[in-house]
Amino acid sequence: MSFVDTFLNSDVMISAFPQLLRGLWMTIALGVVSILIGVTGGLIISLIRLYAPKPLQLLMIAYIDIMRAMPMLVVLILIYYALPFVGISFSAWWSAILGFSIVLAAYSAEVFRSGIESVPRGQFEAAAALGIPFLITLYKVVLPQAVRIVIPPTTSNCVSMFKDTSLASTVALPELLKEGQNAQGFYANPSPLIMAAVIYVILLWPMVRLVSVLEKKFKNERAR
Repeated sequence: MSFVDTFLNSDVMISAFPQLLRGLWMTIALGVVSILIGVTGGLIISLIRLYAPKPLQLLMIAYIDIMRAMPMLVVLILIYYALPFVGISFSAWWSAILGFSIVLAAYSAEVFRSGIESVPRGQFEAAAALGIPFLITLYKVVLPQAVRIVIPPTTSNCVSMFKDTSLASTVALPELLKEGQNAQGFYANPSPLIMAAVIYVILLWPMVRLVSVLEKKFKNERAR
């Protein structure tokens, strides 16, 4: 067989496209839900890490360090395959959501912590001098400034999360890569995997470029 017939077989790609499309929607849903939970959780964890009593701070530091040190694949396998031995079972969908969310939350927590700590301490002092409560100061004064700082690295983490959704195939979730592998086996041809790779690039390349644009934009703003 020629290179085109082996890797770019149009008949196989057309036949496999509906199957890949189902996997694509699963990938998008998995990524969006995990990002929403993970980023929100990361913000909450960062606030606990910075302002909660010391024991809670130490607990959050341990959580962040462990989750950032542990490979995503190991987290997924532990949740899906190990927890049932102690009577805790999740479906493939919720195992993937839980795994991706808790890891992303750890990375997001560090990003938010860095962003909050970069806001000048004088902002807190000025608000306190005006009699503004701490929580309102945090919500109205500090977080709006911190969010602008953390947007580029948070977007980068979201791109990485979308790429990591391909690991959900290890817990038998039929996302894009899993559907591509199934189609490859059915048609005995790697063209569906090539097509899946192209879909990943089409999906994620705009987000990759967005990270670069945001980094440049905020860098120029800080230079003014």
